[in-house]
Amino acid sequence: MSVLTANSRIICGEFQRREQSNANSCCCVSVLSSGGYGTCSLGRDWGKREGNVSRRSVKAEAFWQQLSRPDSVEMEPITGVDHFDEILRQAQELSQPILVDWMANWCRKCIYLKPKLEKLAAEYSDKVKFYSVDVNSVPQTLVKRGNISKMPTIQVWKDGEMKEEVIGGHKAWLVVEEVKQMIAKYV
Repeated sequence: MSVLTANSRIICGEFQRREQSNANSCCCVSVLSSGGYGTCSLGRDWGKREGNVSRRSVKAEAFWQQLSRPDSVEMEPITGVDHFDEILRQAQELSQPILVDWMANWCRKCIYLKPKLEKLAAEYSDKVKFYSVDVNSVPQTLVKRGNISKMPTIQVWKDGEMKEEVIGGHKAWLVVEEVKQMIAKYV
């Protein structure tokens, strides 16, 4: 098996640490660097010797355990008042908070913040469900229900009512930090 990495020293160092912790096993690691990339080649045959080096099988997936977890989770759009009521009812049954991002397609800060919130949604995927509302494509009764005056507005709802909000008119990383703190209070 071969593993291609941008910095082969990191992965080869991991192989060496694992080999040193297990005195009964050996692993053949060859590092080839060219053009800024490197490869680590691992032999597959048990106990077979080539020169002074013994080879064994190694699973690369052990080094990337977070691979099964997505980097980002797309926020589900809320399409109307009835849909919003259904989401609140389901969240109340599960006793789980939801996060609603009130935004508009024309809002630059909303567009810039959305992918950052989707990454955050992946972090909290088992604790909080993330939703988005485009205020221009839903009835204004829904927008009034959320008491939205500025965008983007990020709200946490729990037990059928809005608990806290962050109005994201400042830097995205600050908004994300405020959202994390807000989520921590209700999870």
